[in-house]
Amino acid sequence: MSATLSGAAAGRSDACGGGWLGRVDPRVRIVAATAFAVVVVACDALPVLALALLPALALLAASGLPPGPTLRRMAAMDSFILFILVLLPFTVPGEPIFTIWGFQASHEGLAQAVRIALTANAAILALMALVGTMEPVTLGHALHRLRVPATLVHLLMFTVRYIDVLREEYLRLRQAMKARGFRPATDRHTYRSIGFLLGMMLVRAMERSERILGAMKCRGFTGQIPLVAEMRVGAADIAFATGFAAVLAGLLAAELALAAV
Repeated sequence: MSATLSGAAAGRSDACGGGWLGRVDPRVRIVAATAFAVVVVACDALPVLALALLPALALLAASGLPPGPTLRRMAAMDSFILFILVLLPFTVPGEPIFTIWGFQASHEGLAQAVRIALTANAAILALMALVGTMEPVTLGHALHRLRVPATLVHLLMFTVRYIDVLREEYLRLRQAMKARGFRPATDRHTYRSIGFLLGMMLVRAMERSERILGAMKCRGFTGQIPLVAEMRVGAADIAFATGFAAVLAGLLAAELALAAV
């Protein structure tokens, strides 16, 4: 992993698959995504949260991500919070707006559900555009340059690299179970077989981790990340950061203005 980081991490051409946003310094993009999420979460007024979707959509357009697949991923994310959004109007006390099967939905609960939906979608869109378009190695390089602990950077890189390896191992074990006539059902045999499957996944993951550690030590890995190339913030990066800071300041000013009304 250290050789990969040192050899391939620093080039800006690796930072993004397309769009002019890929030419912005990865560190600037990470800080911008973090600041945008903090500002959006801090806002409470519905008009401001709806307005926050505009810069998020602009970042999506600048990132070069295909709109269709990206919006489908957003819909998949929304499905996780859909249950909460549906229940909020019926669980938050307030002025009733309609009744279903004896349960009253409140105006305050509906407003809270809309706030959560707008906040989540704006933050995730910006995160996908600013950070999601980076190569994993570039992301690890930028996090290390931002003084993120090396242990967390290692954990991120190993997770990105080997989660697909574990998935392939799982598919091989499932295929072997099917070849032996295994058919899942709600019985003791199925539960025991699934337990064996999970146990074997854990054993094989441990064995693979030991082999990887040995291979890394043979290549001189000492727990540090040697970085050859330097990341430099240029005039374009400063211009992007200044403009983005102005957008965030505008959102905060609008929130304060509406709160004072």
